[in-house]
Amino acid sequence: MFNDDLLTYLETYLTEERKQRFLDVLQNRTRWLTVALEDVYQMHNTSAIIRSCDVFGIQDVHVVEDRFGKRLDKNIAVGAEQWVDVHRYRTTSECLDKLKSNGYQIIATTPHNDSQLLDDFYPKTKTALFFGTEKEGLSEEVVQRADGFLKIPMMGFSESLNVSVSAAIIIQELTQKVRDSSLDWHLSDIEILEKRLDWTKKSIKSVEGIIQRYFSK
Repeated sequence: MFNDDLLTYLETYLTEERKQRFLDVLQNRTRWLTVALEDVYQMHNTSAIIRSCDVFGIQDVHVVEDRFGKRLDKNIAVGAEQWVDVHRYRTTSECLDKLKSNGYQIIATTPHNDSQLLDDFYPKTKTALFFGTEKEGLSEEVVQRADGFLKIPMMGFSESLNVSVSAAIIIQELTQKVRDSSLDWHLSDIEILEKRLDWTKKSIKSVEGIIQRYFSK
């Protein structure tokens, strides 16, 4: 059960401006869309995508770290990993199973199939957007288990974009479509409370000691 009293107490350590900032950001957060990264090799790409998710309001990022290990560069993410929930997986199967069990359709982003163009795609159901490695793209497992394919229309000689650039374009476009829709895309009341508590804790120095003193009263 959520502890409202603890949140109220900890928020006394925040400025009014900080508390209002959390509320404003959370009004635009969504789990209707989520992003999954499969073995992205360049650390700065993983970190830049997480930053884009924060900027455009996606709360969760799912990172498969099978082949290359942890690929999060905090210097590039510029603190975004504090505000976005990063879920890590050792295998692609584990990630796909988790997302499908949570009701997400799997959309593979790739320029190489008969993919639907970004302009024509509308996320009518909860959607997980999969992005793959820089050179090889998504694995055959993601392609086989995907519910659909998506690509950015290209007007020049190049056939693809850097993965972090592609992700930023797709995330911005689809989050705007979702926000302009009548879909139930907002976080629930309890999810908002949970994130307020999480973010408040991350904003207070030596918060564990403060919490211990609170419960010892």
